Amino acid sequence: MTDRLKQEVLDELTTNILPFWLSMQDQEHGGYYGQMRGDGTLVCDAPKGGILNARILWAFSAAYRVLRRPEYLEAATRAKDYILDHFVDREYGGTYWEVDHLGRPLDTKKQTYAQGFMLYGLSEYARATGDEEALQVALSLYDTIEKHAWDDEHGGYIEALTRNWQPMEDMRLSDKDANYPKSQNTHLHVIEPYTNLLRCIDSPQRPPSNSPQGGRTKEESSCPLCETRCGSSSFGGSRKGLNVLSEYVAGVGLSIRRLLDIFTERILNPETHHLDLFFTMDWRRGAGALESYGHDIECSWLMHEAALVVGDEALLRHTEEVVREVARASEKGLNADGSMTHEANLDTGHVDADRHWWVQAEAVVGFCNIYQYWGDEAALHKALRCWEYIKAHLVNHREGEWLWSCDAEGRPNREDDLAGFWKCPYHNTRMCLEILTRF
Repeated sequence: MTDRLKQEVLDELTTNILPFWLSMQDQEHGGYYGQMRGDGTLVCDAPKGGILNARILWAFSAAYRVLRRPEYLEAATRAKDYILDHFVDREYGGTYWEVDHLGRPLDTKKQTYAQGFMLYGLSEYARATGDEEALQVALSLYDTIEKHAWDDEHGGYIEALTRNWQPMEDMRLSDKDANYPKSQNTHLHVIEPYTNLLRCIDSPQRPPSNSPQGGRTKEESSCPLCETRCGSSSFGGSRKGLNVLSEYVAGVGLSIRRLLDIFTERILNPETHHLDLFFTMDWRRGAGALESYGHDIECSWLMHEAALVVGDEALLRHTEEVVREVARASEKGLNADGSMTHEANLDTGHVDADRHWWVQAEAVVGFCNIYQYWGDEAALHKALRCWEYIKAHLVNHREGEWLWSCDAEGRPNREDDLAGFWKCPYHNTRMCLEILTRF
């Protein structure tokens, strides 16, 4: 069963998902176009979001690492160079939330979620290629998040700050989110890049640089964010460089441990085993009794991955208990057709029964994770049934990529974007690559 699944996701990735994103390259202004509507209309002058560009960088970097196809390296390098040229804030550090179609800053706030995704993409590029510039900027982003977003009093990461790292009133990640200073979603997408960064720097020998065509030369590859610990003089095989990298290994590992503690002690609801979504500064639950089944199953395997990469047996045993609890709790959202419901508000009784593309992708990975590590054949069956649902209802054979969602009756959603600020080649590319590398 897994052999067939591997072949099918390989075909989907290489003939449908990634070709679509290769076609989204903005040949006039650089980088990638910011939007294609659900009906297939390309919006050439749409703003370019930091989340979209960071996820494009991650997707093509990871695809190149696994499949070694040169067109993926070229696409990843294009994304990396655009980010460094247009999203990096050289005055205050960090990266912008959004630029216009010409690459000029449009929204300069510092959303911790976005800083994390930029770190994720850059660390994956460094992991795939050995590129020192990408690694330096990833490390500087780690320093920036720890310096400005970490809450020393209560622990955890603040949602958002102004361009120069001052408090701001509206910290929402999107119009659909509640305005609270801390969220499960941001912490999930901080532990994810931190885990990838640790995996990148804690390797005995990173892959040699490929000096990809179109990338910066060695002389140009100094860190554009700072001249402190991640300065170019710190990396080059010198004793000083190795010592600095060792300090980062220890620091990032400690940050991941703190995050796992936050998930198990603060974010996990001990009564329901779901993960609560929004919190006050002192970790009181806000916004009511919400359940997000896609985040539950995604978080289950990302927590597990983090503990595995840290490599502490006691930490792993404790985390694995929670992993299985959260994965079981997410099954409340499973449907008879193999799909997973988006979310529910228990206070109002409202259920968003739409089958969102990202939720289905995370369900496949999460249940495959349970099967891989615990031999649970029923979990594998759930993953396979969800994949069948994706093929039948979400794979977009007309323009490529996947549709945003379909409703409970399977009717396709052509209103929301095929590509846009939040519609990126991340969840589905990652699902395919996880299947290819796990089995």
